Amino acid sequence: VDKGLLIRRRGIGTMVAMKPVRRAVALTSLYDDLKESGREPTTRVLDFEETSCPPEIAEHLELGPGAPVLRFDRLRVAESDPIALMHNYVPVGLLGIEREDLELSGLYDLFRRAGITPHVATQRVGARKANDEEAELLEMEPGDPVLTMIRTAYDTAGRPIEYGSHSYP
Repeated sequence: VDKGLLIRRRGIGTMVAMKPVRRAVALTSLYDDLKESGREPTTRVLDFEETSCPPEIAEHLELGPGAPVLRFDRLRVAESDPIALMHNYVPVGLLGIEREDLELSGLYDLFRRAGITPHVATQRVGARKANDEEAELLEMEPGDPVLTMIRTAYDTAGRPIEYGSHSYP
């Protein structure tokens, strides 16, 4: 109730609040969060290519249809546990990175090293059943629940710098 998640009404009971909750949080990456908690993250880059941006993602990145983007898919592991399957898009020319860079560091750290400060993001969190690819990579059964997160991150100038779609067991 104090956080605005629930509403208590005398004679009616307790209900879930209908309006979205807004709270200030630091914009961090999973890699940073795992390091901070004392876990040693590793990354397997599954795919890395320069390609034309799909229209639905170009809109989030404020790019023209078919604009060039770096698209990469990664599996994040902590110790031996698969933690996340991550699909990301970054506008070409914004960040000069190679596949190996993503295996050795987190994306937001690479941005910071390039002088780009991830500042704020819009994020949508949900849940659904794991598809076959997710289930195999996250070492779970197809149809098991996954937490989903779709994020568009912006730098301090308000420029979109990254679009990500991630799944967590």
